[in-house]
Parts: sequence; C-alpha cells; structure tokens
Amino acid sequence: MCADVVVAEDDEKQAELVRRYLEREGHTVTVVGDGLAALEAVRHRSPDLLVLDVMMPRADGLDVIRVLRAEPRPESRELPVLMLTARSTEDDLLLGLDLGADDYMTKPYSPRELMARVRTLLRRAQRPPVEPSPATAAVLSVGALAIDPQRHLVSVGGVQVDCTPGEFRLLAAMAAEPDRVFTRQQLLEELHGFDRYIGNRTVDVHIMNLRKKIEAAPRRPTRLLTVFGVGYKLTDPSGGARLASR
Repeated sequence: MCADVVVAEDDEKQAELVRRYLEREGHTVTVVGDGLAALEAVRHRSPDLLVLDVMMPRADGLDVIRVLRAEPRPESRELPVLMLTARSTEDDLLLGLDLGADDYMTKPYSPRELMARVRTLLRRAQRPPVEPSPATAAVLSVGALAIDPQRHLVSVGGVQVDCTPGEFRLLAAMAAEPDRVFTRQQLLEELHGFDRYIGNRTVDVHIMNLRKKIEAAPRRPTRLLTVFGVGYKLTDPSGGARLASR
C-alpha cells in the first residue's frame, strides 16, 4: 500500500527520521517545515495522510487542522491526520483531537509504532468502496439520531451534524447496537483496528465532542451515556426502539 504522505515537522532530524521510515515502506514523502507550507502542500498534492507536528513556525499544527477541517474540499476535510506532540502539551493534544485529528503520538516516540499507526490510518482511508448491501445501505436511527453509513451523514431531528471520521466510526458502531455498553478498549479498536492505544484519552475526547454535537445539553447527556467503570452506550432518550431504513 503505497501512499502520498506530507510530513510537517520543523525539527530537521525528526523530519528526516520520519521520511526515512516512510520511504522504506514505499511511500512518497513531502517534508515541510511550517504550518503554512503544510497547508500549501495539502492543497497542491491532495495527499493520503498528513503527519503533523503541533509546534511549528508561521502557523502551528492546531491552526493547520482547524483550517483543513473547515475547507469545502472533502480531500481536506477528510484527510487523515496523525498529530505529533510533546508530552507536556496535553491541552494541545486534546484540542487537536477536538479539532479533527485522527490520532496522535507523543514525543519521543518509537518509529516502529509510528509506522504501525500510519499503516492503520492508510488502510482505513484507502479501503475500496463497496456496492451497497441491505445491511450497509441501512440508515441507523436511534430515536431522533440518524446515521447514514453510505453517505457518511449524521443528523439529529433532521438537522445535519458534521463529524470527523473518528467520531463517525464510533457513532456508527454504537448505533448498530444501541444500549450495548462498549468499553474504551472496544471503542479504541473501532478507531484504530487494534488495542495498543489503551493508555490514551482519544475515546474520551471523541465522546466529549460527540456530545457537543448530538446532545441538547452536553453536560447532561441523554443519548450518549457514561456507564461508570465500564464505558459508554448510545440510547434513545424517548425509550423507543431502533429503526433501520433503506
């Protein structure tokens, strides 16, 4: 699986290390050293993946994510982004996930783990389209919440809600089995395909962001509920049954 990858990293040694490992796996790599150059490279190349450092000159990684997710081009809005951050910048990390980063790694990181995460993001993004089947074509409804897996659309009471790819994957998985309690590890596997990320806060941040989008009162959720000591579940606050329609 060869891909076009943009690496935005102002530390030349780090950038060269990432480039070398990516090129060993057959990827085409463009390295840039600041946020504005990252935006220009994404718009010019429409890459398959952006590896993005947070702390960069001219425009930092958070600004880059914010701009990309607001652009009308689906190539920018849906571009997989792997964010790199220092251990001391947890607030930046949480904000990056909030803005739409798909995954993150803290520095210093293992190059082998970096490549594993790159492969996971690329495998998901490059998954070939399939013809709709009765199961995949169904629109999942949990009360007023509707999820259309084929068109990648979410709506609440008929009003469309914008979700990042990670948020959508979690919501679709939970909507397929309403009232089932999912552990954090199970939801991490939905996000990443394997369970090596159990120590991070990715799931909690995605849940928090989803509540802002699908709940009338995010701090008092009625749809996306916490089951303390276990995980999360999606339910119909009206108590009705789940519906699926073509």
